[in-house]
Amino acid sequence: MTPDASLNEQSPTRLERRRLGPFTVAPVGFGAMRLTGPGGIGPPRDRAAVIALLREAVNRGVDHIDTAQYYGPDVVNELIREALHPYDPGLVLVSKVGARRDSRGDTFIYDQPKQLRQGIEDNLRTLGVSQLGVVNLRLARITPPDAHFDDQLAAMISARDDGLIRSIGLSNVTLAHLLHALRETEVACVQNAFNLADRSSQPVLDECTRRGIAFVPFAPLASGASGQGSVLGGPQLARIAARLGCTPAQVALAWALAVAPNVLLIPGTTSTIHLQENLAASTIHLDADALQQLADLS
Repeated sequence: MTPDASLNEQSPTRLERRRLGPFTVAPVGFGAMRLTGPGGIGPPRDRAAVIALLREAVNRGVDHIDTAQYYGPDVVNELIREALHPYDPGLVLVSKVGARRDSRGDTFIYDQPKQLRQGIEDNLRTLGVSQLGVVNLRLARITPPDAHFDDQLAAMISARDDGLIRSIGLSNVTLAHLLHALRETEVACVQNAFNLADRSSQPVLDECTRRGIAFVPFAPLASGASGQGSVLGGPQLARIAARLGCTPAQVALAWALAVAPNVLLIPGTTSTIHLQENLAASTIHLDADALQQLADLS
């Protein structure tokens, strides 16, 4: 990978490294969910532009891409394969299982042990790899840990032991799920919703920080909403951004990185400009006044 010298002299994602299970990666990666057609279904309107965006991301130092077979479905994985295969040895591909999407766009639960195994195999096939760095078990139903969760964990452990995945992650889980899982296996990362407007996963983040487990917020910008009352549309965020000479989105991302040293970000975009802004967020220093103001937001 060759960082682009036009962005702060070196790619901002190369300024520090953070742990992701057995790997170390740049603090800002890339979430690929948005690379589909409208409504998350089918191919993008401009396939060539998406291919170019993925290559630009890697050229700028992105070495952690989050994806899933059911994005499209299959579409995003196939785009990643077309753009980046054969993959740089330092690129960590992270996927997830537990859901399925049909050609009409309907999403349904696909979380029985055999289905989880099939989902992993589908990811391997569409990405063109024999092993994935991390696969997240994404829970569709938030119920207390039970026998079904044990069976799901057993399926993930079996896939790891068979060499299909390097590490196991969890997504959309409670603290009880995390602690239960840790009695059975190592956990590379937890991927939960977490941003300035939604801090309900703070107990999970705190436990991950204590144990050195990567915490990867999905929707770190609350899906990019910028209207009044949104994460990005509030006056406090705008004032902080203006004072620091950056965008509100960059402040929100920089805040997430500053919350704990084990946070990794996977903001998604279809814009090269926004890609550059997202990556540059890792170079933004939030002073004590900014951090206090952001801590007070709800």
